[in-house]
Amino acid sequence: MIRNPHAQRHSGFTLIEVMMALVIMAAITGMVFGIASSSLNMGQTIIKSQAEEMEKHAFFEFLERRFASLPGNARLDLISEESGRVYLSDLTLQNVPMNFTWGGSDQLAKAVQISTVQRRSGYLDIVLRYYEEEILEGSGSNFDANAEPEEPYAEIVLLRNVAYFEWRALDSTDMEWYYNWDQQGRLPLQLELQMAIGAEGEAIRHVFWLPPKLSPEVVMRQLGANQPAVPATPGQGGRDIRIDVETPGNTQGGDR
Repeated sequence: MIRNPHAQRHSGFTLIEVMMALVIMAAITGMVFGIASSSLNMGQTIIKSQAEEMEKHAFFEFLERRFASLPGNARLDLISEESGRVYLSDLTLQNVPMNFTWGGSDQLAKAVQISTVQRRSGYLDIVLRYYEEEILEGSGSNFDANAEPEEPYAEIVLLRNVAYFEWRALDSTDMEWYYNWDQQGRLPLQLELQMAIGAEGEAIRHVFWLPPKLSPEVVMRQLGANQPAVPATPGQGGRDIRIDVETPGNTQGGDR
């Protein structure tokens, strides 16, 4: 029996079919990796945004607690100076005892300072500095102007990559805002902070109220001035009164 050679069927794929299959697989794989990469980047962006929001919230909450708990004899000093396109500032709080842990041991700071430090990148770091001794001169202070400048005992970076960070203090006497504050014995009515994090960071304006409180020294002086005088008694700083009494058989002055 003679077979027809044209009736024989070929098995397998041609080269063109294999190439088309590889191209389709590569396209599908690229689409899958693209979707996965986009989802991963979106997730990282969301996590970064949430971390920044939590960091800013913790920063403002820390400042609000600190300003709300200032005692009446607290000393506040604000120094701002222009440096290129940004302002550098030092906000110092004294007579505000603050406990903190450093190196595994408890420490007590007599003064704390929130400072802006400019980096080479042009951005700012917000640094919290702790001082064991007083660094501001004033009434009731043990600050020695002739001594060497006090070095901070510890430093903590609160915020990084800050575009700008500017303080202003509201004076209750004339209701004017000032970039510097050096009023001994008197705190500003409000503190305003304007800042932004990163090149595309949203501008933030936050106002802190400083509740008016009397200094313990002023209260003690007022209590001393309003306290009624106590009559002196013999043997307790008063004057003795001499009384002459005549008795029978005694014509001389009586006993004291």
